[in-house]
Amino acid sequence: MDIVAGFREKTREKNFSVVLPEGRDERVIQAARRLKDEDIAQPILLGRPEQIEAAREKTGVNLDGIQTINPKSSEKLDFYAEKYSRQREGISAAVAKRIVAKPLCHAGMMVACDDADAFVGGAAGATATLIQAGILTVGLIPGIQTPSSYFLMVIPDFLGEKNKPFIYADCAVNIDPTAEQLADIALTSAASARKILGQEPRVAMLSFSTKGSASGPIVDKVRKALEIARRREPKLAIDGEFQADSAIVPGVAAKKVKETSAVAGKADVLIFPDLNSGNIAYKLTQYMAGAQAIGPFLQGFAKPITDLSRGASVDDIVSAVILTLVQLV
Repeated sequence: MDIVAGFREKTREKNFSVVLPEGRDERVIQAARRLKDEDIAQPILLGRPEQIEAAREKTGVNLDGIQTINPKSSEKLDFYAEKYSRQREGISAAVAKRIVAKPLCHAGMMVACDDADAFVGGAAGATATLIQAGILTVGLIPGIQTPSSYFLMVIPDFLGEKNKPFIYADCAVNIDPTAEQLADIALTSAASARKILGQEPRVAMLSFSTKGSASGPIVDKVRKALEIARRREPKLAIDGEFQADSAIVPGVAAKKVKETSAVAGKADVLIFPDLNSGNIAYKLTQYMAGAQAIGPFLQGFAKPITDLSRGASVDDIVSAVILTLVQLV
């Protein structure tokens, strides 16, 4: 079974609700219809009525049974504004009302107030804007200060294992994370892996060095990040620094890693030292290995939030919702 199809079965008929803040987008309208018809989730479309209707007319999709909300006239607008202003000193009720009337922030407040289970957006906007809305409304997991992203990479044939899943992070958000930020990324990626892969993760901190085989500022950063992550979560199977082959190939790890390691050669969560390496790696894996690259998904938030690519197809949006909601199962 395709891995997304397996996740679909887990989320189906759970009656989860997902807010789609870009109801004016034709792809989002079509995705909402599929989510409803396939019993994946209860979609909630945000937008001005005339914009939603225009998108509906272009697609020919009917919206029977799908809830639509105009954030500017929502019955919850004053409640969300009051809650938002209480949480932020110096923000007046009037300013708060303008903020939560924006679709992304309104979606975030719906999730923060348990009026929806998750929100998926970004099909028509910048990632940074969605992340900012998420921080302002849903907030981050206690102890985490760095929102980040991961890809679920599914390798068709990896060392004889069919459809082997890996978590790659961070491949879309943090350009040059500090050691502290890299530790945040590692810990949140481990949490994501537990939810998505359904097993205890083995986290590899990647570098061009394996256990001191090379040196340099980037290697030092990775080592420091490992120390921080281990101090914060002592029971987590996390190790490094590893070259990529030492992290995932048992035979290579046996030659290069002399000390006992629960991760070397067996990693399923790969933490890249910067966005350059992470982004390059996932694209090379996708196209040269014929891998399925699902994502990116945001992580580190107190509740599930996902950012879509602006080039996302209807299938991409549906898959993103499924992967977002499976975190709640």
